[in-house]
Amino acid sequence: MLLYRHRELCERAVDALEVAAGLEACGITDRTAARFRHRDVFSLAEELYARTPRGEDPAEEPVRVPAGGRTVARRFGGALLPGALGCAAAAAGVPGAGWAAGLLAVLALVWPGRAAGGRFPWAAHLLAAAVAGWAVHRHGPALGPALALAVAPGYLTAALYAARARRRLAGSRALDEFAAGARPLLAGALLLFTAAATGAAALAGAAPATAVPLAVLLFLVRLLLGHGAHRAPVAAALALALVPVPAAVYAAVAGLLVHALLALSRASAHARP
Repeated sequence: MLLYRHRELCERAVDALEVAAGLEACGITDRTAARFRHRDVFSLAEELYARTPRGEDPAEEPVRVPAGGRTVARRFGGALLPGALGCAAAAAGVPGAGWAAGLLAVLALVWPGRAAGGRFPWAAHLLAAAVAGWAVHRHGPALGPALALAVAPGYLTAALYAARARRRLAGSRALDEFAAGARPLLAGALLLFTAAATGAAALAGAAPATAVPLAVLLFLVRLLLGHGAHRAPVAAALALALVPVPAAVYAAVAGLLVHALLALSRASAHARP
């Protein structure tokens, strides 16, 4: 019955770990695997993969063409644009430059999450924009360029994190093994981005205690929804950040970080789309 239900997944998988990631994404846990006399999901996936009939001439795996140099340069140029425009507008004294820079930062840093199979809801865009706009209103226009300058390092850090997570997934032979290695990757990505956001705040003349946690919050939103995580905790964190209390953003970051450590440690978050 289980093999019939997940036959398509097992047929297109290239190894048992990919089957395990798919089963995990469908909500199958170690407790479910125990009902089928297996110690964990990976052991169950190995049996399903082994029992899946395959033709003598299996279809070739489609060739995945990596993004070309021009595409990468165009994306990175787009990530640099908000910081350049925000700082230029602020230096020229354009009215509303801080608000515009903050909204540009949200658009550029958070928008790539839509690439995850349409899993990025418009509500999250609106909440993220509201968080940035409200913060600029409360803390001053320098916050907008600080967030805009953090977009480029956010793009690079997210790309580096995704590449290293996929590499670790390909080299893992069990879900627990991948999860144990995925958490330090996330911690390293967050430390790298936090350092970059601190530098961006210094360049823009914004208070790091205000700009950095807000930038980290938006970065976590990008990572989570970009990897297909559930949107309810993300929306809850963004809504919490709108509360006019100094500790609200810190609490939102802490809550979203806990969710990220759980969600991004799952192999299904990094499996091939």
